[in-house]
Amino acid sequence: MRMNMVLELQDVPGQLVAVLDPIGALGANIVTVIHQRDIKTERGLVPVQITIEGDEKTLDIVLQKMAELNINVMEVDGVVLKEKITTILIGNIVDRDVKDTMDQINHLNGVRVVDLALKMSEEPLDSSAKIIMEADYGQKDKVMEKIHNISLEKDFLVISEV
Repeated sequence: MRMNMVLELQDVPGQLVAVLDPIGALGANIVTVIHQRDIKTERGLVPVQITIEGDEKTLDIVLQKMAELNINVMEVDGVVLKEKITTILIGNIVDRDVKDTMDQINHLNGVRVVDLALKMSEEPLDSSAKIIMEADYGQKDKVMEKIHNISLEKDFLVISEV
């Protein structure tokens, strides 16, 4: 069984070996490695395409190992993985049309709001909303730009994960 995956690595010496060594140690056969240092992801990292062979269990273990090593796997067998984005808005959330805010985020291609928690305050300006979104890998900057535009338009304070 083969698996194609696209990883995101820092452009520093030893990064590629640090990923390939555990793959081999876990018993997967490395078939192809495409490492193009001239191409960068939106995070300024290098995308690396790797094709490996092994049984299903071994390939699952390889993916688990990548997660343990904090290696970003952007794509597996052509399927773009989702990343979770969490942000908090503070301000007059309800009176400034929370549905419109969610609709604007959901209209972004490959992005959807998966959870919304509102905390109301006696002072409407002190209300807050915790928004959790799922986005296609690599869309985080576009999502955060939209959130900041919405916050400017509606006078919200934005607290975002780093």
